[in-house]
Amino acid sequence: AITTDIMVGFPGETDEEFKQSLEFAEKLGLAKAHVFAYSRRAGTRADKMDNQITRAVKEERSAKMIEVTDITRKAFYEKQVGLVEEVLFETLDRDNMYEGYTKNYTPVRVKSDCDLSGKTLSVKITQANDDFCLGEIE
Repeated sequence: AITTDIMVGFPGETDEEFKQSLEFAEKLGLAKAHVFAYSRRAGTRADKMDNQITRAVKEERSAKMIEVTDITRKAFYEKQVGLVEEVLFETLDRDNMYEGYTKNYTPVRVKSDCDLSGKTLSVKITQANDDFCLGEIE
């Protein structure tokens, strides 16, 4: 799994550079990305740079990058379906499902009547959702 942080809208970022960043993120097939827009901070070198990007352009670029990385995350989760992975369970969510993570940090939820918190168990991943996978304890 490849995860990263992506900043958009740094001063001087051109439309072509942003397009290349979008294509690169898509090509990598990121499992997860934290996308954020550059924000000016007084007293920094970047604050004094020419070619500051407007708020509207930064918001548009953030939305586009988030759209691309949402697609790659979903595709990554779909590739996990059918695999049996060790999952370290951490929490019980509001739907009474235990959530944990595989070694590649895929979030997996399972139903269980037993307390799974802190346990590592083999889980067959059965379904990919937008933000996590569902599984069954093996």
